[in-house]
Amino acid sequence: MKKTILLFIILLVNGYVFSQEKDKEKLKTEEITVVKSFNPTVADAYKINSVPKVDSVEIAKKEINYTINSIPVASTFTPAKGRARTIKKASKEKIYGNYVSAGYGNYNTPLVEAFIHSNSSKYNDFGGFINFHSSEGGIENLELDDNFLNLNVDLFYKQTERYFNWQAIGGVHYLVNNWYGLTDEINFNNSVINSIDEEQSFTEFFLGGEIEFFDALVHSGNANFSSFTDKHKSKEINGFISGIVDFPIGQEMIYTEMTLEFLNGMFDQNFLQTDNIEYTYFNIGLSPNFEILRDNLTVNIGARFYYSITTAEDQKSKFYIYPNITASYKIADEALIAYGGVVGDLQQNSYKNFVKENSFVSPTLNLKRTSQQYNAYIGFKGLLNSNINFNVKAAYINENDKPLYKLNPSITDGTNEVQEGYEAGNSFQVVYDDVSTIHAEAELIFDFDQNFKFGGNIEFNSYGLNSEKEAWNLPMLKSTLIARYVHAKWSAGADFFFTSERKDELTILPLSTTTQITNSTFFDVNFQGLYNFNDKFSVFVNFNNVLNTNYQKYTNYKVQGFQFLGGMKYKFDF
Repeated sequence: MKKTILLFIILLVNGYVFSQEKDKEKLKTEEITVVKSFNPTVADAYKINSVPKVDSVEIAKKEINYTINSIPVASTFTPAKGRARTIKKASKEKIYGNYVSAGYGNYNTPLVEAFIHSNSSKYNDFGGFINFHSSEGGIENLELDDNFLNLNVDLFYKQTERYFNWQAIGGVHYLVNNWYGLTDEINFNNSVINSIDEEQSFTEFFLGGEIEFFDALVHSGNANFSSFTDKHKSKEINGFISGIVDFPIGQEMIYTEMTLEFLNGMFDQNFLQTDNIEYTYFNIGLSPNFEILRDNLTVNIGARFYYSITTAEDQKSKFYIYPNITASYKIADEALIAYGGVVGDLQQNSYKNFVKENSFVSPTLNLKRTSQQYNAYIGFKGLLNSNINFNVKAAYINENDKPLYKLNPSITDGTNEVQEGYEAGNSFQVVYDDVSTIHAEAELIFDFDQNFKFGGNIEFNSYGLNSEKEAWNLPMLKSTLIARYVHAKWSAGADFFFTSERKDELTILPLSTTTQITNSTFFDVNFQGLYNFNDKFSVFVNFNNVLNTNYQKYTNYKVQGFQFLGGMKYKFDF
């Protein structure tokens, strides 16, 4: 019996081994080659119900024990070759941090400009800007020199600290020009013309600094100091300090600006040469504001307070208060925004600021403060579509002691010589009046694409005066049109300026006569062109006053005719 069982087991094992060996012989490695890429269709997809029905029946989890028996399968997959999609590489201009530029034009006009900066670490930056522009003049039918020279040197240093950043600035500005605007109302003989020393020069030295805190009660502060002198012994010192303190309350913000301004100056003599002119102002300002921010609404409710101390003749120390209320509301996101406000401010006039606006003033000015009692305005801005921006605004402005440029009297009738170069009716004084202004302006910009932009603005002003006959040398209408086009390595631009007529008045003292003057409307056209040879080197050309008209920006002061200036610009990094 035992022999029989043993024999049966042996036969069973032999059969099993034989079967396994036979199966192994049948299992062979096959090579499968797929040459068609898989292109599924909608019909191949299995649609899943967006809201599937689930039966709320709890099914007890069953413990499952499983093992994985890995069986190697020899397979070779060859995908179909795809075609790579080409992407057009956009050219990107490299930006350089420094440049030098030089040019030359008719009227013997050289131009040199440079901006250079560097750093000693990633936390600072220092450098400077230099601009030199001069001309030997050459306006037709002038008896006096009309050359000019303008030099600006500005230096800066910036530093970033852990909790704040700060910067310091300094430099010098130097300007030379001439009182060449003799009137046609007077027939000057040669001896009078030879007696006129028409040259005037101005020099300004300035220092300043600014600090900004990242997270502190004191948000920012700045200080500026300047010394301004001229060829005729005029002197002026101006210092200005301001700071802003702000802190949030919930969703709102409260901030206060504090200012201190000191102005001291002297003119060697008044226009009639009877005495000198001295002035000193010290202004203390405080402007608290409460700002409300909502999704589509921004409102600022504030006021400005000043106490102005002065020793100037015929003026008193005074306290001023002005509104500072502004608001804006997004009617349709960025497509239409309404804004408005009622604001006012104290403007401290200075000799330096008058010269920057009109360099033909005489060094015999009467300095006063201008009090803008209120400027009430309302406007709308936004997008007509993705390419057109617009802005329209209307305002009513009331100002006390608004400065107006008016011709100085002439102390010569053309036969008696003058002692100073500004006494022949060829310089401007500053007169003041209480003026109310109706103001309207509109702006439209077409931003078609990155290559072409076109737009313009128009401004209308109607003046109501208290004592003066006219708003001297102020136009009723001004307009500007601009166009810019960029294509590959070159670009072009055009500027069009329109100014309506302006009024002035000349008094000839020896004759005791007064003549009313109307300065004609003028239209100025300018073109610019630039060609880039590469990222670093380019050439430019400017055409100014293309219509070649000797129009007068200020009374008797004709501008140069058609002007051409060409040059080159080089950009680089250290």
